[in-house]
Parts: sequence; structure tokens; C-alpha cells
Amino acid sequence: MAEAEDVTTEEEQRDPEQEARRRLALAQIRQYPDPVLRMKAREVETFDDELVRLVQRMSRLMHDAVGVGLAATQVGILRRVLVFQRQPEGEDAEPETLAVVNPSIVERGDETEVDDEGCLSLQGVHVPVERSTRVTLEGTDEHGRPVRYELEDLSARVVEHEVDHLDGTLILDRTTDEARREALGTLRPRLA
Repeated sequence: MAEAEDVTTEEEQRDPEQEARRRLALAQIRQYPDPVLRMKAREVETFDDELVRLVQRMSRLMHDAVGVGLAATQVGILRRVLVFQRQPEGEDAEPETLAVVNPSIVERGDETEVDDEGCLSLQGVHVPVERSTRVTLEGTDEHGRPVRYELEDLSARVVEHEVDHLDGTLILDRTTDEARREALGTLRPRLA
């Protein structure tokens, strides 16, 4: 998932080295309409060094692309793996990068909120999406140890977005008809 901020301003603030890293990372992330983005990822059964390397690569790509979440399908790997930045609770705290293998949202709060979402696989598109403001995510880490996260606000939104990716669902499927038409209009010139 991409941060929903003014990209032009952000790009102007990045130094040339950061911008080069971002562009290189985005080149390694599958872009719409790549068919793999519509495929359902398979459960991970083997926890090995290859899985650890995949998580490390995904974390690096997410950071370099200036994203807050990334699913394995976005790098062409049909395995149920995601990485995300859990937003800090304290003012001075830094976001924490977490990996979840075979993630499952086991509980959703009753409250929802509509907010604009971007996606590293749909560059330049931001659409309104309704999400739960609180979720509980369970799975394992890359070593097979059970994990459980109680997430709120942006962190909840990010993991809902990434779990959708693992199920072949995009923000285009979760937005209004009008926003979808506008987004496809933005994406269409790049598809030709």
C-alpha cells in the first residue's frame, strides 16, 4: 500500500538517491493490469531460508518504494506473505516493520471509515475505500512462530489492503463506481 500523500511534494523533497531507489523498487513491483495481481496466493507450508529472504526483500522494496505495506503477490510470488509498517503509538516512536505469513483477519471492529488509499501496484491512483478501523490479525512470522496483532486506524487499513492483495482483490474492487472509472482513466494511458 502506498501512503496517500501529495506525491509531487514528496518527490520534490526526496534527494536524488532516494528517488532512484524508489523508482528501482517500483520497477520490481508488479503493476496493474498484471494478471498475478488478480490471483489468490497459496498457504505457506515450508518455513525456510528462502522464506526469510523473501520477507527481507519485500521489506526492503516496501521501504525503498516509500510504501507502508506489500503483499507477496505484488512481487509475483503466489504465497500468503505480507509485510507492513505498524504505526507507532508514541509521538517519537518509529514505525515497526512486521511480516505475517498465512495472515488471517480474525476479528473486525464495528466501526468503519472511508479514506483514500493508494497502492504500489496502481501508481498515481488514490480512491476512497471503506475499511474497519480496528482489526485483529493472526498468522505466523517468517520462522513459523505464531503472531497476533491488535491494529487500529492506518495499521488496520494497511493489513486489510494487503490481505485483499493475497486474495486477488484490488482497491478498484472496493471503491465507488465513479472513483473506479476515474482511476481506470488514469491507468488506461499507461496500458496502451
